[in-house]
Amino acid sequence: MTLLARLDAFARTPLADYPTPLEPLPRLSREVGRPIYVKRDDELGPGLGGNKTRKLEYLLAEAERTGHRKIVTFGGLQSNHARLTAAAGNRLGFETHLFYFERRPQTLTGNLAVNHWLRAKMHFIPLGGGGGMTLEATIRLVRLVALAMVGRHYFIPVGGHNWLGGLGYARAALEIDAQAHALGLEQTHLVLAAGSGGTLAGLMAGLALCHSDVRPLGIDVGKLWKAFPASIARLATEICSHLGEPHQFAAQDVPLVEETYVGDRYGVPSGDGQAALLLLARLEGLLLDPVYTAKAFAGMLGEIKKDRLPKDAPVVFLHTGGVPALFAFPGEEL
Repeated sequence: MTLLARLDAFARTPLADYPTPLEPLPRLSREVGRPIYVKRDDELGPGLGGNKTRKLEYLLAEAERTGHRKIVTFGGLQSNHARLTAAAGNRLGFETHLFYFERRPQTLTGNLAVNHWLRAKMHFIPLGGGGGMTLEATIRLVRLVALAMVGRHYFIPVGGHNWLGGLGYARAALEIDAQAHALGLEQTHLVLAAGSGGTLAGLMAGLALCHSDVRPLGIDVGKLWKAFPASIARLATEICSHLGEPHQFAAQDVPLVEETYVGDRYGVPSGDGQAALLLLARLEGLLLDPVYTAKAFAGMLGEIKKDRLPKDAPVVFLHTGGVPALFAFPGEEL
């Protein structure tokens, strides 16, 4: 069986049209001195769009198949994943519960405002600093909290971080590989934000299984999880296993730049990220968000300046969406 046939063996509820565009950024390319492209996954799906749409197509198909009417997920205050889950949940008739482990802001802005308009049920549980846990341990803990507060439901981990959600980006790997070859791009570097790591894991699995020469590079935007590369490696390995083509990844195989471009902490804009946001907006009229994609874009520019991406190789930036978060930080200096 081909990889696409293996992917098609799993139930999937389409939420968008594919493929998303892979576009050149000519003015930015001239500024940087090398070809830069953008993959427009910000255009995917309902509720102002974003990359989590690809994961939710598999996850919500499973929720439908198992007869659940409530869905639960969690994330940071400006979580694009939570907003997209609420929007997709409405489209399919689910009651959506979103958990945030911070105080409820006095004013709901950005993604939180969109969640309010979508009538998602938001639960704010202030737990203080936290941190120092693995991603898997955090998911297990939140699952227990959600079961106690919501009752029977279909649980979606933060960012859709499980093997089933990861199928969405294993499938995207085929799409990106085909587009890169159609444009004559060879040895392409694909740069993306890594918050929960599921998108990176799915791409690692899909690109390996289709023997692509596209090389992913994740930019850590959160500095959130203990043993983060190991979590991504485990998930990529698990995705391959479920696709019937075993491939073992180790933590050292994960192409991830950790902590360097995060700034002060997760969920707070960084100076370099804001500068990157302004640069892309000024040159190409394309908007990033200050929490995720701007930091990842700054990371891409930083790695280029440090000559860590070969000069003769094209670079594709995976735009994962998040524009509503722009309106959560209206006073930020650019």
